[in-house]
Amino acid sequence: MRDALGNAVALGDASSLAGVDAFVDGFLACEARVVDVLPVAERDDAPILQACAAALHLFAEAPGAPEHARRHLARADGSRVPASPRERRFVEAVRAWADDDLGRAIALHEEQAREHPRDLASVKLGQYHCFNLGDSPRMLRLALAAAPAAGDVAPMHGMLAFGFEQCHLLRRAEAAARRAVAMRRREPWAHHALAHVMLTEGRFAEGETFLRSVADAWTGLNSFMVTHNWWHLALFLIEQDRLDDALALHDARVWGVRPDYSQDQVNAVSLLARLELAGADVGGRWAALVPWLAPRIHDHVQPFLDLHYLYGLARAGRPEADSMLASIVAFAPHAPAASREAWLRVAVPAARGLLAHARGDAEGALAGLGEALPRMAEIGGSHAQRDLFEQIHVDALMAAGRWTAVQHALQPAASARPRSRRLAARLRRTYRALGLEGAADA
Repeated sequence: MRDALGNAVALGDASSLAGVDAFVDGFLACEARVVDVLPVAERDDAPILQACAAALHLFAEAPGAPEHARRHLARADGSRVPASPRERRFVEAVRAWADDDLGRAIALHEEQAREHPRDLASVKLGQYHCFNLGDSPRMLRLALAAAPAAGDVAPMHGMLAFGFEQCHLLRRAEAAARRAVAMRRREPWAHHALAHVMLTEGRFAEGETFLRSVADAWTGLNSFMVTHNWWHLALFLIEQDRLDDALALHDARVWGVRPDYSQDQVNAVSLLARLELAGADVGGRWAALVPWLAPRIHDHVQPFLDLHYLYGLARAGRPEADSMLASIVAFAPHAPAASREAWLRVAVPAARGLLAHARGDAEGALAGLGEALPRMAEIGGSHAQRDLFEQIHVDALMAAGRWTAVQHALQPAASARPRSRRLAARLRRTYRALGLEGAADA
């Protein structure tokens, strides 16, 4: 038997092929139907099915996920279904993920991309790990290794697009994203990559128009993909100083789809923070996040996630933020090898800075974020997502009255994105403080 991409699969029952395809196709298309593999994996212990089910549990990005994943991996080990070398390598890559050995996991996905370049679920999973470690060149290399053999698959070009974009190769990124959408209009990952390009280049009105033109295709997606694409649309609105519209989008599209899911929580924290920094009154929305963030204080699955949880709790005025900071500090020296430096040298000072900012301590915010920002890429997340920490740092500079540093931070960004009303408003205030009104570019 062969899956939808032509990869040979060994299964205990022919009917189980639908479960494999639900995972492979659903994962590549960011669709919620990936969960259809779970009931199939309960009745068929084929190693490839068990690995897919284990990966799905790990995507929960929660502390209990590895335990659930290992139950499936143990079934894969005990299965009598004769798995191929490709399938066994996928099992081992998922096992390495469950064991927090991301270096080994990525190496196995790279080997898979060379030997079985149409195993695009493996390629995308490898990209996910590289992304979370802040290694965008490696993410791009994975996609490029598979591209010659999988150029007929639309999601392949979406994976290329995001890899190019994260490496700042914007023309290549846009071309790949547009090729994916031309092949299949319903390509939300390619929509997302193109939104990144347009945000970086300051094409805010064009980005809004594009996302609205394809939003009708965002049906049946997993909650991260649909809420994150709406999050990107909200960013275009903020840059155009349409804060009420962005706040309405938070309420209707970004928050509340899966409030228990890590990525939905991160989207909400990030968007509320940006709205406040742009001058919006978010009312009691921080408090609405607390029931979902408070249980996260000892998670430590990824530093990028933890920093958002902590800031959300701090902005809500909750004492759990102090407990979370203490927990991050205690965890960092014992973090997995692949991310330990990011926890110690980036997450710990950034967490201190974010907590200070949320409580109005500008100098504390500058000390913590100033130490962390030069290495912030190491915690993962995209350029657009990590820009939040830059914005908070600039806000702290303004609060501390360090206007020369503010001007040096803001003017290059505004020159690169002259249509940003958000940046323009901050610069007007900056030049007034510097006694340079009328000296700046219009």
